[in-house]
Amino acid sequence: MTAAIAVAGNTAATGWADSKSPLVFAAASLKNVLDAINDAWRRETGKHATIAYAASSTLAKQIENGAPADLFISADRDWMNYLDTRKLINPESRSDLLGNSLVLIAPASGTVKLSIVPDFGLAAALGDGRLAMADPAAVPAGRYGMAALEHLGVWSSVEKRVAAAENVRAALLLVARGETPLGIVYRTDAAAEPAVKIVGIFPPDTHPPIVYPIALTATSTNPDAPILLAYLRGAAARGQFEKAGFTVLDSAR
Repeated sequence: MTAAIAVAGNTAATGWADSKSPLVFAAASLKNVLDAINDAWRRETGKHATIAYAASSTLAKQIENGAPADLFISADRDWMNYLDTRKLINPESRSDLLGNSLVLIAPASGTVKLSIVPDFGLAAALGDGRLAMADPAAVPAGRYGMAALEHLGVWSSVEKRVAAAENVRAALLLVARGETPLGIVYRTDAAAEPAVKIVGIFPPDTHPPIVYPIALTATSTNPDAPILLAYLRGAAARGQFEKAGFTVLDSAR
């Protein structure tokens, strides 16, 4: 479980911080907003979650290998389906919680100007640099990005110049530090990082819909896990998600 612990919020380096709190495995792009929601849940109820953030692929594999997660929030349906087919989630608890957009970013001080249209000049705009994005071979944000570039006819011109990161937040950091001139991340990530700016938004028809499904794991016995799930679908969390730039797809009425 070391990979999730390394990027976890509210976890101890020697293991899971509090076995009495529900353990949430969540896509790295959710860190800012889930931390804020977790703080609000604590203030309102006295309860709190332990949250581990990483690439959805990493977290799904860890659940498959026996990690004691109570709740999983993936950045795509594929990794939730991966666990579902292995009977590792509670299918009755599953829903599509959030939506997002995909953007091209540059350092805030950069001067790159591009219009995201078919055959746009992405390779030329990179100059001698590389394109930061989550690993297209495994991570949802990377797969969405590759699909968009393929649809636009420019993937072949940049695929050998990709700086593949372990998750979308790592890709964001490469651009924020100026280590790469351009990157592809979720719009919500770009909004949370003042050191980058959005160069363009990928049209939604260039990639599969960006959907974040949520579900309880099949092995969860924590009584607070269903309570947290309901809270994440409630009005208070909805406001936080929308403030962060997510589209709320499913919420309790």
